[in-house]
Amino acid sequence: MIAAAEELAETTGIKPACRALGVPRSSLYRSRKPPPKRTPRPARQSHRALSPLERQRVLAHLHEERFVDQAPASIYARLLEEGRYLCSIRTMYRVLENAQETRERRAQRRHPRRAPPRLLATAPNQVWTWDITKLAGPRKWTTYPLYVILDMFSRYVVAWMIADRETAKLAGRLVREACMKEGVAREQLTLHQDRGAPMTAKTFSQLLVDLDVLASYSRPRVSNDNPYSESLFKTVKYAPSYPGRFDSIEDARAYFGPFFRRYNAEHRHSGLGLLTPEDVHAGRAQELQRKRARVLEGAHAAYPERFVHGKPTPPTIPSEVWINRPTQTIETEAVAQ
Repeated sequence: MIAAAEELAETTGIKPACRALGVPRSSLYRSRKPPPKRTPRPARQSHRALSPLERQRVLAHLHEERFVDQAPASIYARLLEEGRYLCSIRTMYRVLENAQETRERRAQRRHPRRAPPRLLATAPNQVWTWDITKLAGPRKWTTYPLYVILDMFSRYVVAWMIADRETAKLAGRLVREACMKEGVAREQLTLHQDRGAPMTAKTFSQLLVDLDVLASYSRPRVSNDNPYSESLFKTVKYAPSYPGRFDSIEDARAYFGPFFRRYNAEHRHSGLGLLTPEDVHAGRAQELQRKRARVLEGAHAAYPERFVHGKPTPPTIPSEVWINRPTQTIETEAVAQ
């Protein structure tokens, strides 16, 4: 508004312009004056502050070996008991802050930064992920380990097992049987897992070498590196029919047999274009996709006015599935689109 008054004042004068726009003339005059130069006053040091020599003395006491793992409050109390007073606890913190030593002062072990595993599957039986989850038993502290091997591309449960314990021997037997059932050739498969005891055992690693299966591991303390197995376990335990607890290991096996058959053959997976894992794993996905497209074309031809966004298409079936997809790949695809 001040700028408009300045522009109007050039033709009508200041008083008429300010009256027309409702701007006080004092505001207009004030805007024409340069702002006053203000020099900041130097901060005055309190007469109660410690001198530089006293600060160095406090810091030297805090650096003593006996105080290296103690908080300023403990150091303060210890010095009082020894008959010495240096400063208050808060002042000790100020001295440490000025010396940039308010962080942990002890030597800390730093975990090395590990590169995330990057896995790509463009067809079934290229990458499997597997994990173990615990099923609650009839009593507290009673659990039954559920081993599940999942094909990353098709989300097909390749093999599963419920045992009374977690061992590398049982895991190795399950992987060997799954490879035989699927007819996995040598140097064809990558098996991804976390760093649990059965996965990192020497006997299990040697089995993968014997089968010519490439082993891939999640980073330590990073659960997101095995997302497909974790997602499957959530589907398992959030199913409406899941009982929560099992009276015996036989009951658990009786429940999961039909469950995984339904999951493979009937579960419409949102990550597979609403196809079942069995359809994708068996190679029926493209034929079913063409059939869906023909049905949608017929519906569009019969009732075009009902499809306001144009010709409908069936849900997309992914052509590749990643674990920790590189951001560069995503950005390149976005530019291409």
